Amino acid sequence: MNIRFGPAGLGHVKEAVKTLEEFHSLGIKACEIAFTYGIYIKESETPIIREAAKKFDIKLSIHAPYWINLNSVDAKKIEESKKRILDSCKIGELLGAEYIVFHPGYYGKKTKEESYEIIKNEIIEMQEEIKKNSWKVKLAPETTGKLNVFGSIDEILSLVRDTNCYFTVDFAHLFARSNGKMSYYEMLEHFKAEEFKELHCHFSGIEYGEKGEKHHKLTSKQEWEKLLSVLKQSKQEIVIINESPDSVGDSVLGIGVLKELREK
Repeated sequence: MNIRFGPAGLGHVKEAVKTLEEFHSLGIKACEIAFTYGIYIKESETPIIREAAKKFDIKLSIHAPYWINLNSVDAKKIEESKKRILDSCKIGELLGAEYIVFHPGYYGKKTKEESYEIIKNEIIEMQEEIKKNSWKVKLAPETTGKLNVFGSIDEILSLVRDTNCYFTVDFAHLFARSNGKMSYYEMLEHFKAEEFKELHCHFSGIEYGEKGEKHHKLTSKQEWEKLLSVLKQSKQEIVIINESPDSVGDSVLGIGVLKELREK
């Protein structure tokens, strides 16, 4: 079993190689490149980043832009959403990234069942495009933290079954979605090693209310201990991307906590 820790965000392209080298010096072995407001890495810029990630043994993933809703009432917005995801796949392939993370969409005025069918069919279409281009990247829709947003455990696992996509399990989101009632052990029980050899995860501290997630916050040592006490028993290959306001610092904290737990 191997757990890699890393931040959400690589920063500016011009400093990417230096940043990856700094991550390596800190023991960081993963990084999720955040295309939050758009795909800022050009095709011509991918080789040097890919080679640096390989040199420093840092596993890359991509978070597609936030402006995505595969369940929009506007067909044009659905097509634009798919284009953003597929454009992320193209750059991700060139970077040697494996997972393309995205938030599938909102329920809006549709039922959960209607929303699922629409999102499922759109993902199937994207899977066909990925296959046509012989890309090796994997679509990884994420479990979400707000109750009005598509992305429960059951919905994500159903997409995995019905579309042959993969997934991102966000432990902080699930904690918020359950109003703090679901334990990390209960979450992990849905993503067992018998079925999934790898886990692509997100984690951070999180503020939540009746409607679920409010915002991410710094990850306390106590929360790291709770999560890693469960994950360290897994036989899966695990990547944990931290999404706190200090995702690098909190990743380093996670590395230290895991070391302490293993030495006990």
